[in-house]
Amino acid sequence: MKTTMSRHQGGPVWLFAYASLIWRPECNSVERQRARVHGYHRGLYLWSHEHRGTPETPGLVFGLDRGGSCSGFAYRLDERNLDDSLMALWQREMPYPAYRPHWLNCRLGDGSKVQALGFVLERHLPCYAGNLPDTLLSQILASAKGRYGTTREYVEQTLNALRSHQMPDRNLEARFRRCHNLREV
Repeated sequence: MKTTMSRHQGGPVWLFAYASLIWRPECNSVERQRARVHGYHRGLYLWSHEHRGTPETPGLVFGLDRGGSCSGFAYRLDERNLDDSLMALWQREMPYPAYRPHWLNCRLGDGSKVQALGFVLERHLPCYAGNLPDTLLSQILASAKGRYGTTREYVEQTLNALRSHQMPDRNLEARFRRCHNLREV
């Protein structure tokens, strides 16, 4: 964690939230703004064998992967308890080395630019699922359940959070509908 923090350019520490951190932030913030990063997109590309699935019935969780852009929120973390907030984030996001903490160039809703800490997928690890076919994703959405609930609930909560803030992810919405329709056939 210190290596990641040492690369920070100084000033306030921002966190980029693109999935569950939108609807369940882990740390105290003093400011929240809509934000967008370019060069990465949100996708259900990470196998979950505990939180949203099991080893027998793996689930999926979101990650940032190369290409495109992603809307979300940037949280300016409270300097007074920054170490505690970063430790809580680290424990939540990094129990397994599936992500690489990375400083992302982020454009805030007010037009300003900041560097925000984000968690980017590590493609070379076995937990990287990649872009699965809709037929397989449909099966996972129908059956995967882990300690924190189902993959389907996780996706729905993220979609609902994005919709409620008027920033729907149209690609994810379309994919979720296609997978739902496959189950009804």
